[in-house]
Amino acid sequence: MQDEELQKKISEIYNKKFKTVHKRVVSALEKSKIEKESLSPNAIKTIAETIVEIETDDLKKDLETLLEKKELIERALERKAEELQNAKYEIFNALEDEFEDNDVILTKLHQVKLQTIDLFDILSEMVESAIITALEKDSDGDITESTTEVIKEMTFEAIKEGSLNTIRTRKILSTILATAIEVAEATPTRADEILSATLKGMRTGLIKAISRFKKRLEFMPVEAKHILIEDYDTILEDLNQTDTLFSQVVITQAGESSQTIRELLLKINKEMSYDLEELILVSKETAEVMKEKFSSFAKKAAKKADMAFKSPKAQEAKRMGIEAFGVAKEALGSALKSAKDAMDKR
Repeated sequence: MQDEELQKKISEIYNKKFKTVHKRVVSALEKSKIEKESLSPNAIKTIAETIVEIETDDLKKDLETLLEKKELIERALERKAEELQNAKYEIFNALEDEFEDNDVILTKLHQVKLQTIDLFDILSEMVESAIITALEKDSDGDITESTTEVIKEMTFEAIKEGSLNTIRTRKILSTILATAIEVAEATPTRADEILSATLKGMRTGLIKAISRFKKRLEFMPVEAKHILIEDYDTILEDLNQTDTLFSQVVITQAGESSQTIRELLLKINKEMSYDLEELILVSKETAEVMKEKFSSFAKKAAKKADMAFKSPKAQEAKRMGIEAFGVAKEALGSALKSAKDAMDKR
C-alpha cells in the first residue's frame, strides 16, 4: 500500500469518539487490517504522522489563536510602556520648568527623576545627545577627545555604584555602544571617530569603575562585606575576564550592524587589543585584593550572615546602596552637562 493511500485510509477510519487516545489508535489499526509485521519504516512514519496530525489539529488551532493574541498583547504592552515613560517625562519636564530658577530644588528633582525613569532609557538618550552635541559643536574636525571623555564619565557613573557582575556591566556597555552605532549609521562620514571615541571611553570608564571598586574594598565595613559576599564568586570570576567581556560586547554589537559598521568595529576592536592590558591588570589586581580580604571571611559568612543582616549597620548599608544608585544616576546627568559646558566654551 502506497504512503498516500495509507494516509487517506487512516484518516477515514480514525474515530475520535473513543474516550482515550490509546483506544482510538488501536481501533484505527484494527480497522485498517494492516499486517504489522509487513510494515516498512516509511509506512510506520506515515501512520504516526497521520494520527498526530488528526489528534493535534484542534490544539494547533488553539495555539495559533493564542499566538495571535500574544502578539497583540505584546504590541499593546510596548505602547503602554512607551506611554508610561512619556507621561513621566512630561511630568518631570513641567516640574523642571516650574523650578528652573531654584538650583537646590532642581537638583533634588533631577535625583527623583533619575530614580523614577528607567536607567537604560536615560543612558541611551544621554549617549545619543552627547555624541550629537559633539558633532554640532565641532569646530576643528575632531570630536574624539571630547566624546571619549563624556563616554568615559557616563560609563563610570553607570557602573560604579552597582554590582560588577557580567550581566549588569554587559548591559551598560551594550546600551552605550548600540546607541553610538545608531548615530554612526546616520553619520557615516564620522563613523570612525564616533565608534573609536566610544570604545575608548567605554574602556577607560570601565577601568575607572573597577579601580574605584578596588579602593573601596579596603575600607568596606563588615556588614557591607556580607552584602558583597552574595556575589563573591561571580564578581571574582568576572574580574578575571573583563577584557573578554569587553570584546564580546563589541563583537556582538558588530554582528547586529551593517557590513560597513561591522567591519569598522572589528577593526577598532583589534587595534584596541593591546590597550586592554591596563583593563586586565586593574581587574586582576582587584580580584587579588578581593581574595585576600574576603576568602577567609567567605568561609565564615554563612554562619554569621543571619545575625549580620539584622544589625542596624547592615540595614543602613542597604539603604546607602539604594541611595548611592540614585546618586550615580544623577551623576550621569552631571557628566553630560559638564561635557556640554566644556564643548560650549571651545
